[in-house]
Amino acid sequence: MTVQVAPPPGVESGNRPSKAAAKAQKQREAQARKDILAPVAGMLTAASLIVAVASVCSVVPFLLIVEACRELLTSPVDTDRVWWLFGAAVAVLVLRALLQAVALTWSHAADAGYQLTLRRLLAAKLTRVPLGWFGERSSGEVKTYLRDDVEALHYLVAHARLEFVGALVVPLVTLGYLFTVDWRLTLVLLIPLIAYFVLFGRIMDRDGRDRLAVYTRWERRTAEATIEFVDGIQVVRAFGQAGKAHSEFQAAVDGQVNAAHRLKMPIIRVQSASDIVVTPVFVMLVVVLAGLAFIGAGWVEPLDLLPFLLVGLGIGSSLLGLGYGSQALRAGGAAALRLHELRRTPELEIAESTGDVPVERGVVRFEGVEFGYRTGHNVLRGIDLELTPGTITALVGPSGSGKSTLAKLLPRFYDVGAGRITIDGRDIREFSSEALYRTVGFVFQDVRLIRGSIRENLLLARPGADDAAIERAARAAQIHDRIVALPRGYDSEVGDDATLSGGEAQRLSIARALLADTPVLVLDEATAFADPESEAAVQDALAALVAGRTVLVIAHRLHTITGVDRILVLDNGTLVEQGTHDELRSTGGLYQRLWDINEAALGTLALVEETR
Repeated sequence: MTVQVAPPPGVESGNRPSKAAAKAQKQREAQARKDILAPVAGMLTAASLIVAVASVCSVVPFLLIVEACRELLTSPVDTDRVWWLFGAAVAVLVLRALLQAVALTWSHAADAGYQLTLRRLLAAKLTRVPLGWFGERSSGEVKTYLRDDVEALHYLVAHARLEFVGALVVPLVTLGYLFTVDWRLTLVLLIPLIAYFVLFGRIMDRDGRDRLAVYTRWERRTAEATIEFVDGIQVVRAFGQAGKAHSEFQAAVDGQVNAAHRLKMPIIRVQSASDIVVTPVFVMLVVVLAGLAFIGAGWVEPLDLLPFLLVGLGIGSSLLGLGYGSQALRAGGAAALRLHELRRTPELEIAESTGDVPVERGVVRFEGVEFGYRTGHNVLRGIDLELTPGTITALVGPSGSGKSTLAKLLPRFYDVGAGRITIDGRDIREFSSEALYRTVGFVFQDVRLIRGSIRENLLLARPGADDAAIERAARAAQIHDRIVALPRGYDSEVGDDATLSGGEAQRLSIARALLADTPVLVLDEATAFADPESEAAVQDALAALVAGRTVLVIAHRLHTITGVDRILVLDNGTLVEQGTHDELRSTGGLYQRLWDINEAALGTLALVEETR
């Protein structure tokens, strides 16, 4: 029974790419393969030449055996010549094996070295892309670039070109020889080869590429559904929705199975037919039937069939590798395209690290700042503001107004599209990465801890910090007592013997920011994931953190920022109001409406607490 499920976005039957789009996609993949493989092109060319010679050597022994057989059928038999021909055939086979081994060793050595170099280049590339690039992608996607896509290039580097050369040279040499024997039988021998290429072309047709694209999207949807199902199982079971969650997961799996069936079955049928027409048995049948007919017509001598039966049957074997490698070739082409696009990702222009002047005050100015993502629509427009040392400025506004985007421009998660951001009059694009992150610290809602010890996570802020400095920062962040209670204290491994709650992880990130001791600080609702017991501790830690610094706070809960020095109100990417809490409430504008919504939400929560 076939399960009908809704297709994921972009895979509806009416959403097929046009022929022009499919052609453009193939051209992009071809160019990407050429660019990605350019560093090893010379080595692969040399290996291909060796394979070409080895391919000739794979045909020559059969030609020598044919000549030996001809000699054996003559009278008298020149046994010395027969032994010489057989000995030469064995010697050429040994030479062919050696050449093949050298070529494969060379190509695999090139692949191993290139994979190492490419991974290093990609890792270096990822250190230069905007930090916001990572926020738009999961860790799984980044892993795919560095591991899966690089490994998918193995076939392109180590095998594809060598197999293509072999599949080209062997038939050409064989057919060239057979044409000298009898051109009519040679034309008959071409019939299975032509049939193979026609059938093989159907495997690589546009429909096959469309089905592969559909399957890839279903595969991605299944992976996402799996993660959602596992991560959310506690919630869905608590609300009695386990059946619904399971049905969504099952629908994704069924969709992938159906897509795999639609992808594989046509390929299997066509590939089976294409394999049959070049198998030695089928080719021999064609040659024998045609040869008998030609002998009956007096066109050829019976002995002329011998080279076709000995040499001609091997043509198909050299072509079969192309068919079995087609899937790996497509996967490698797609990986090459993704890696090519990654390497073309715009990078931050990073200044040299020499000659950095330490920031003395920490006055931050946004001057005519505009910014838009890849959509071309500006998220921020005409932002002018100044943040002064010793003050706390809060950003508020409706969802999607640009608060988080504006805050992420200051530590250069993205670069401004127009205008500039300065610290003490110096454009932040003139800072080296080290200098900028010694100047601007940040604590966001989504706490990121590396797989390592508590100490290693703290030392990310200041690698040279001693134990006393680490402890002072942890105490100020109200997290020291929790750390020393762990099995190995500061040497406890995150995710192993150190399991932290959301509030504890947030306090650890605050300790890290304290250890960095930056004059400018960006906070994104740092208590958002704190439990009620730890929220007070987080607030105390924040009080120690913001003292004397230039602080920009993204506020979602307005009651937490009533005492800040200034509040900026964003709406649709523009700065519409600014002032203190009391000043903004008195104007009756957007801030007042947001405050009323906040108060109503707090009232509802209080009512719920009273009824418990």
